[in-house]
Amino acid sequence: MFIWTAKLRRGRLAAGAAALLLALCGAVVLAGGLSPGEVDAVSPAPASPKGIKTNEDRVAYLESYGWTVSPEAVSVEELLIPEEFDETYDQYLALQAQQGFDLTQYKGKRVKRYTYEVTNYPSGESGVEAGLLIYKNTVVAGEVLSTKLGGFIQGLAMPE
Repeated sequence: MFIWTAKLRRGRLAAGAAALLLALCGAVVLAGGLSPGEVDAVSPAPASPKGIKTNEDRVAYLESYGWTVSPEAVSVEELLIPEEFDETYDQYLALQAQQGFDLTQYKGKRVKRYTYEVTNYPSGESGVEAGLLIYKNTVVAGEVLSTKLGGFIQGLAMPE
């Protein structure tokens, strides 16, 4: 595991986090967006999104959806949820709403994004990751996505 530290001004950190979230949404749009065949019909979460404090809690939360993930996060990032969402966020917000997550409650809040490698995607595809956005020990958003060009993004529920 690598630890990288840097001294950044709060404004630059916020701008960088917003740019990262925007890049993720842009990658989804460039990859062809979310089509009905790629977004899993999401059922209620099998585990409570509250009380997620440790790495073990995050792994157990993902496992409650049926995923087998790397034992440690492959990346941890601090992000700032923007005060105003533009149209580039529409598909991502819709995906989260299908899962019962409402990111609009967290506008202007700092969250941590924990990303884990998924090792049991049903198609056997590699390069699949599960991401959780955590605010004060509560999962406020999550997705499973392919990091490959032309990949997919879906909710946390295991596809059938």
